[in-house]
Amino acid sequence: MKRVARVLAFAQTAYFVAVAQTATAQVDEAPSVLVESPPPADYNAKLLLTNGISTIGGASGGGISDWATIAGRQSDRGIGVQLHVSGAVLPDYLWQSHGIAVGIADRVELSYARQNFDTQDVGAALGIGQGYVLNQDVWGAKLRVAGDTVYGSPLLPQIAVGVQYKRSLDGGVAAAVGAAHDEGVDFVVSATKLFLARSILLDATARMTKANQNGLLGFGSVGNDDYSVQFEGALAYQFSRRFVMGAEYRSKPDNLGLGEDDWIDIFAAWGATDNITVTAAYADLGSIATFEGQRGVFAQAQLAF
Repeated sequence: MKRVARVLAFAQTAYFVAVAQTATAQVDEAPSVLVESPPPADYNAKLLLTNGISTIGGASGGGISDWATIAGRQSDRGIGVQLHVSGAVLPDYLWQSHGIAVGIADRVELSYARQNFDTQDVGAALGIGQGYVLNQDVWGAKLRVAGDTVYGSPLLPQIAVGVQYKRSLDGGVAAAVGAAHDEGVDFVVSATKLFLARSILLDATARMTKANQNGLLGFGSVGNDDYSVQFEGALAYQFSRRFVMGAEYRSKPDNLGLGEDDWIDIFAAWGATDNITVTAAYADLGSIATFEGQRGVFAQAQLAF
């Protein structure tokens, strides 16, 4: 009996040891269930193209309309940067800009752009000189106040408020065409949402401004120096994570009585790499300084981190 008891005790001890070893092995073999794997190196990067491109004023968004997006590819734990060079060829003018925008924690954006507008033969016709180039500096700041472009409730877009200080470097020309000032401030409120399941992006923007031709011809006029609220909007479809097409609209005041028209464009943006975006667009800018039919091609190269 004693021998049987010893055998049973040994068997019982062996059983409990085996159970303990099995439990330990299961824990060791399945750490991924209990402990999350470390994030990839680009964990904090935004989805490709969701930082927008660079607008004509240097802020992030579309080509001609400001969006609620924040510049750069870094999300809420980093500082993002994007650099751009843009150009447009119109029947009577050439336009070029370059600039930089910095996004801080996907919350604050600071931007700068220099705009150069070559009047070509129009300069001679207007008496300011053949090929005279109008120049303007645009400094901007934007704050995301609610929502997220991609995540969160589809009923709550990303909402941002912004301010842009514009300074024309050709005050004499602005005064000659009747502008009241050679510098001015725009106030902007934007709402942007990417419906990821449908690959559709929508934007609506309200701008309070006095700018004539975006400020290149000064601000306000001797007879009308009041702010007006203008509308900007965009609709885009993302065909893939690297390619998107869409259209934009921007209304504009006609403070100088020169028949200034609203702007429309149809654009395509391609994320050539994770950091380089190339954009091309057909733009209809209407009448500029009484010269009508200003339709042409817009192109931009952007580098973003």
